[in-house]
Amino acid sequence: MQRYFIDAYQVDREPMATALPNMIRIREACRRAGVPVVYTAQPGDQHPSRRGILADFWGTGLEAGRDEEVIPELAPDAGDITVTKWRYSGFQRTDLRQLLAHHGRDQLIVVGVYAHMGCMISAAEAFMSDVAPFFVVDGMGDFTRDEHQMAAEYIGKRAGLVVTSDHVVKSLAMTAATASDHPDVVATGSTR
Repeated sequence: MQRYFIDAYQVDREPMATALPNMIRIREACRRAGVPVVYTAQPGDQHPSRRGILADFWGTGLEAGRDEEVIPELAPDAGDITVTKWRYSGFQRTDLRQLLAHHGRDQLIVVGVYAHMGCMISAAEAFMSDVAPFFVVDGMGDFTRDEHQMAAEYIGKRAGLVVTSDHVVKSLAMTAATASDHPDVVATGSTR
């Protein structure tokens, strides 16, 4: 949720009027449940050799400074993890897969922008790595309703679960309650 991407929207109008509060709710529910919060963020001033053919589609991308900042409402806390993202997928050219394994996680809650690019491709790649993606349909923004719908249909039919933020928050609350009832049990997020 870097400013560069959010600047395309008015936060008090759809899709951000719904998506942004839902992202905040999910982040807070993850923290209460002890689920790691991981941000993926593109660096500014990417060298053409790193930007690669993304430049053919989107130009030079973010500038260093303001463009790189995560909006204040969603800014990472000290305990959160930020992964430098180089492509649509949060897994490409990153250590996201290893971070999930390190934290004993085999599930990924996906929110952000844009649903039909970074969110969908990251969810599909999670699936291909045996990480179960939860595609939070009301915790994402996109260019158009049709592209958002296409992404949700693709993931729902081929690679993961399409869920609402209410479903995720309730599930995380149950995880938090279980963890507090049984402090000797470590919650891994595993469904196996």
